[in-house]
Amino acid sequence: MENIVLNSATLGFVISLLAYEIGLAIKKKWKLAILNPLLISILLVIGVLILFGVDYDSYNASAQYLSYLLTPATVCLAIPLYIQLDVLKKNVVAIMVGILSGVAASMGSILAMAMAFGLSHKEYVTLLPKSITTAIGMGVSEELGGYVTISVATIIITGVLGNIFAESVCKLFRIRHAVSRGLAIGTAAHAVGTAKAMEMGEVEGAMSSLAIVVCGLCTVVGASVFAGLL
Repeated sequence: MENIVLNSATLGFVISLLAYEIGLAIKKKWKLAILNPLLISILLVIGVLILFGVDYDSYNASAQYLSYLLTPATVCLAIPLYIQLDVLKKNVVAIMVGILSGVAASMGSILAMAMAFGLSHKEYVTLLPKSITTAIGMGVSEELGGYVTISVATIIITGVLGNIFAESVCKLFRIRHAVSRGLAIGTAAHAVGTAKAMEMGEVEGAMSSLAIVVCGLCTVVGASVFAGLL
């Protein structure tokens, strides 16, 4: 099986898409938050690789085209933001303060946990970009000298958990304002969380899309500052 994957330019790509389609079908049928399509597709791909003895490098070589789509997919999130431009203009100060607070809280918590658990500097900077989209997070991790593959894993896990628990957390803390809900989800759980925000409403989706971009830019700058604190 590994030879087939190595000799195919797109088999890994096809396996990934099929796994995600299966995840979507399962979520649509049972409608449970825990049945996140991305989480299911990850587990299915891991299962296939283990079952057929295919190593990650072989799989990644034929699935790398998915990575090329990350940046344009992120840029496309500007469309719902443009539709809700009036909402942005009316709440611009609150929006910027909220996003900056979220970025500071994210990196501050990583710093605190790194100190508490005795992480090395390399392990610490690996976790700093956990709440920004993969397209930006990979570059931040590489620039700071972290483990890029582990950064990708933490970014995905953060997004999946955000997607699963976003609505429940908003209900628990009685966050009812659409702008607040969208900003919180986008700042904490990037693009995967934004998918959930879009399900919750148009304003939530637009604000979450904005949060992804601004949070990413702020983290690029802030991560360099926080990296020097440990």
